[in-house]
Amino acid sequence: MKHKLVRDRIPEIIKEKEGVEAITKVLTKKEYGERLVEKLHEETEELAIAIKNKTNPIEELADILELVNATATHVGGSIADVEKERKNKLILRGGFTKRYLLLGKAATTEPKKRNKAQGAKI
Repeated sequence: MKHKLVRDRIPEIIKEKEGVEAITKVLTKKEYGERLVEKLHEETEELAIAIKNKTNPIEELADILELVNATATHVGGSIADVEKERKNKLILRGGFTKRYLLLGKAATTEPKKRNKAQGAKI
């Protein structure tokens, strides 16, 4: 069995459902941070599979959201801080609703030059 970060009640659930004790270790803060990132990767892969197979992506999104919450707390923030930053980025950069895929950049016009003495646009 691969060692992995699990939700708090998983050892209890293993005992209830399988009748065996889960062997666990309490992680250091450093290890915990590393395992949170590892678990986020795992869950995003599971989300991609769920979307592709049209199974239950909402369940995977819930797992990701729980990990975002735990990670925010781990780094000294909160889910409210994450939501505030999300809203700021939405205002400044927009969301992802237009489904743009950036293919590259092409210069269509010369950048406007400024007159150094006056600071005015030419």
